[in-house]
Amino acid sequence: MNVETIVSALRRVREVKPLVVNVTNYVVMNNTANALLAVGASPIMAHSKKEMAEMMYFAGSLVINIGTLDSVWVPRMLHAVEQANANKKTVVLDPVGCGASSIRTETSRQIAALADSLIIRGNASEIIALAGEQGQSKGVDALDSSEAALGAAQYLVETYNCSVVVSGETDYIVKMDGYVQLKNGHAMMPYVTGMGCTLSALTGAFAAVGEKTGLAAAAVLGVAGEIAAEKSAGPGSLQMNILDALYQLDVETLTQRLIMTVQE
Repeated sequence: MNVETIVSALRRVREVKPLVVNVTNYVVMNNTANALLAVGASPIMAHSKKEMAEMMYFAGSLVINIGTLDSVWVPRMLHAVEQANANKKTVVLDPVGCGASSIRTETSRQIAALADSLIIRGNASEIIALAGEQGQSKGVDALDSSEAALGAAQYLVETYNCSVVVSGETDYIVKMDGYVQLKNGHAMMPYVTGMGCTLSALTGAFAAVGEKTGLAAAAVLGVAGEIAAEKSAGPGSLQMNILDALYQLDVETLTQRLIMTVQE
């Protein structure tokens, strides 16, 4: 994996404008839809079982975000994954708050086991909890460092034959043959709700055009966050400026700002 992989994926998203189906939480629907539009993809928020087979037939990928799950949502999520499998589409799982309650942990593991083609994107505490290790968790916020989750991420990669993105101050993209470390982003980003959810949605956009590790999405959002923070007075303006930065991001800026280390 190299910079050209990321650049090529960004170009492809903007050319293809892939449709990304999101079964996501109430808090972030607007944020994630706007981020997908800004990067060049086409979002749709679909939750009904009655339309999911049709949606996954022509969509590029499926993003499952368990942030506001309940007894109605869980069967819908599992049905959506089954339809993604039937149409050979990649599933991006965002196990929001995994470890904070048994239903979140159990549902996350159920979805991960069901998906044929999978990318998991979570913070360190969620990744550790999903893998079954003892991680510190406070609701949906991470109390573990992303580096502390590397062992858990590798376990998930091997267990589910997937790629894992551990997001935090440093992002790690973990796959079978090693991992990539990204040090972009800004300390203000965690103060905007749903920033990790936005990364998961963007991961779906890049997966839809063949970049199935999560690297391109993490790189693009990290650089966009840096750029946005330079002109933001606080989280409110940062949220708006990130959308602008995603929309305006060019290959030269992305290449110049990216801080990436590959470990194989």
